[in-house]
Amino acid sequence: MIVIDGSYGEGGGQILRTSVALSVITGKPVKIIKIRANRPNPGLRPQHLHGILALKELSNAKVKGAEVGSTALEFIPGKAEPKHVRVPVKTAGSITLALQALLPAMAFTGGSFEITGGTDVPWSPPVDYLKNVTLFALEKMGLKVELELKRRGHYPKGGGLVTGRVEPWEERKPLVALEWGRIERFGGISHATNLPAHVAERQAKAAKERLEDLYSAPAEIETEVSRSLGPGSGIVVWAETDSLRLGGDALGKRGKPAEAVGREAADELIEALTLRKAADKFLGDQLIPFLAFAGGEIGVTEITNHLVTNVWVVEQFLGKTFEVEGEVGEPGVVKVVRGVEI
Repeated sequence: MIVIDGSYGEGGGQILRTSVALSVITGKPVKIIKIRANRPNPGLRPQHLHGILALKELSNAKVKGAEVGSTALEFIPGKAEPKHVRVPVKTAGSITLALQALLPAMAFTGGSFEITGGTDVPWSPPVDYLKNVTLFALEKMGLKVELELKRRGHYPKGGGLVTGRVEPWEERKPLVALEWGRIERFGGISHATNLPAHVAERQAKAAKERLEDLYSAPAEIETEVSRSLGPGSGIVVWAETDSLRLGGDALGKRGKPAEAVGREAADELIEALTLRKAADKFLGDQLIPFLAFAGGEIGVTEITNHLVTNVWVVEQFLGKTFEVEGEVGEPGVVKVVRGVEI
């Protein structure tokens, strides 16, 4: 059984998500100890638990320690097979973080999913980023994922709903994406839930003006107004380049002008673009488990602690797989140096 120290490096939920996904993919049992030991509220939180339970269902696994607050978990996978997996995160726990656990494993089985929880919440990728930036890159690697946003969910009530389907990953294409040469266009989605339409419109207008002031490429930012359990707003913008897409996002909150939200998202994207690397720092981290199986090399705007920790977890299962060029906090390159056959 592989033993993973959950307090290693960045020490967050990503260790758990990647470990259990790789356990399902490789068939190797795993024990994770000191789960989120360095966090103010250590142990499993609801969104982590539901991701584990989804992978348990997908792989007919035996699990010990799968409860909120647990600091140790044993996961013994059975035979993984295509299924329709339901993940009922009853809080505003992040749907996209649950998908970070589920998608790598489902790539090898296929199947469909239905997840409730938070779609646009702090400290996790917004669903529009996952759909328009992450899945865009995965498609270049040969992985087809359909994802549909049925309902938004914001902190603290949640209530969001996302459904989707993953096709079995039959042709794994190496991804070589080091730098971008030109920007084809800017895209984006600005939303307001249980709020006036002008909130979404003002966020979009501010982001569009900021991007088009600096770049000649057009910015096409959609606006969306919807109803859910609670109010909230946000915006995701992305630059489609001749390589990948880079993204920026921001959430609204009480007292924060909609214009400030739009500019914040645009500025995050602009900062990433100035470094000329193909992948922003969030995408770089998210691609690590997939790169291990597809091969290739990517340029990232920042080598983050998340990325380095994710590389470490992958290599506990697969052996030496990556070479990371660059220091933490600086731009760099991640290369797959040894292919993995599954």
